[in-house]
Amino acid sequence: MRIAVAGFADETCTFCLEPTTEERFEPAVQRGDEVLEENRGIPNYINGYIRAAEAEDAELVPLLYAKKTPGGFQSWLTTSCFDRYADEIAERLRNAGQLDGVLLALHGAMAASGVPKPEAEIVRRARAAVGDDVFIMVTLDLHANEDHELTDVADGVFVIKTYPHVDTEETGEEAARRLIQAIRGDIKPVTVCRRPGIVSASIFQATSYHPMKDLLARCREWEESEERLLYLAVAPGYAYADVPDIGMSVFAVTDDDEELASEAAEDISDLAWSMRHSFARDLPKPPEAVAEVMELVDQGKRPVIIADGADRIGDTTHVLHELLRQGAENWAIPGIADPQVAEQLEETASVDDEVTVEVGGWYNETSGDPVEVTGTIRFMGRPRYERVGPMGKGSVVQDGFVARLNLGNNRHLVISDRLRGSNDSAGLTSVGIDVDSLDIIVLKDRVHHRAFWDDVAEVDYPINAPGIGFADLRELEYENVPPNTFPINYEGE
Repeated sequence: MRIAVAGFADETCTFCLEPTTEERFEPAVQRGDEVLEENRGIPNYINGYIRAAEAEDAELVPLLYAKKTPGGFQSWLTTSCFDRYADEIAERLRNAGQLDGVLLALHGAMAASGVPKPEAEIVRRARAAVGDDVFIMVTLDLHANEDHELTDVADGVFVIKTYPHVDTEETGEEAARRLIQAIRGDIKPVTVCRRPGIVSASIFQATSYHPMKDLLARCREWEESEERLLYLAVAPGYAYADVPDIGMSVFAVTDDDEELASEAAEDISDLAWSMRHSFARDLPKPPEAVAEVMELVDQGKRPVIIADGADRIGDTTHVLHELLRQGAENWAIPGIADPQVAEQLEETASVDDEVTVEVGGWYNETSGDPVEVTGTIRFMGRPRYERVGPMGKGSVVQDGFVARLNLGNNRHLVISDRLRGSNDSAGLTSVGIDVDSLDIIVLKDRVHHRAFWDDVAEVDYPINAPGIGFADLRELEYENVPPNTFPINYEGE
């Protein structure tokens, strides 16, 4: 039994300015045996494929895995960028010899110029390469924007069920296991998709909390009560890709029972629609947010995580400005991205120097004004560290250049040459910050950090700050959203 493995994944923020080209992908592209070697032992889709294949004595044929290098978000993939990797997957499939199945690790929130529905197109090209008799299973991120065009060409679609994403390996293993069963003739997969017409900001999609927790609980009820229902999952979608299939989708995979698949998917879709207002809530803006967080600290609740989910580039200064204006102490921001200032510090400064710089606020009108800070440099370099939290535990992060400034009163600002987060403590300790000493930690993130920080922080405090990824989607100007989509252009209540 020979199963091809390939992937082409991106979460594209079309509200960014710069297009995404091959140059952003190519340094990180894995080809041939690298696809298995570089992912073995890392909790991701491909390691899940490996585990299932080894358990069933199936041969994996690694082809290509294309993903971007670390850094901030970018806009539409150029057509040539998309074609390069979609076509390379198809060509490698044609040259792979006799295949029994294909596993495709996609994302679901890719946006490409001239390609309305990129993931469906990737699978269409793969299907053309291998023919109709070869099974194709697809794994997707929970933020996928997809519709029936994907299920028209894929035999099975398996969406992860956690945000923060801690089940990618398990989802990959499930997809591969079902593929092997299909190849052996043990099952005949049938997949349907339903869409309730809801778009939501990522910050409202955490799966341990309402409303996603309730949707996934209903999915489990269906799976436990219907033996022929193999997989039922919800992709709430990705609001920052202005594409025709934006928004929530429900995927049901059954063993040769389209009626059951439709019934289950429609039930979940209806339930989601009944809870639609929970996917669009008001959040505090930076001035009131910082004031309330400081009150929480005064009440003994520490540390508090301020989740600034709108910043997709890393340069926004709204929270930094308020922390300084309101006199907060004992805080850390593990990354304000400012390539020009980072380069200046690397060339002209040293550890223990006191410096004054204007940082951030350079990308566009949502970034805020540059903020002048004076501090002592306590760390400079390019940290390399292992993730210690549940997401990607053990994987290695290689930072670009960073400089940590101590602004006094245990206030720490990391200036970085690109978007930098700290979804676990390693992003802070790698630059010498004592996490236990902090009252406030500002993360430019929405939900992923909660896999680690919910066990450490007293409070997770999401905010509605300006930025490319507004929590209030009405602040964004969409061009491709289908009519009557909640909450963007919905005409009802």
